[in-house]
Amino acid sequence: MLSFLKEFFEFLGARKKYWLLPILIVLALFGALIVLSQGTAIAPFIYTIF
Repeated sequence: MLSFLKEFFEFLGARKKYWLLPILIVLALFGALIVLSQGTAIAPFIYTIF
C-alpha cells in the first residue's frame, strides 16, 4: 500500500496533475465519515446533510 501511494504521488508530480489531490482528499474524508458513523447515533444527522 505504501509503495502505491509513493508511486501515485510521483505520477502527480511528473504529470502535473495537482488538481486531483483535492478530489482525492474529499473522497477520503467522505469515506472515513461513512465508515466511522455507520451504526452510531450520529448516522441520522449525517443523512440529513446529503
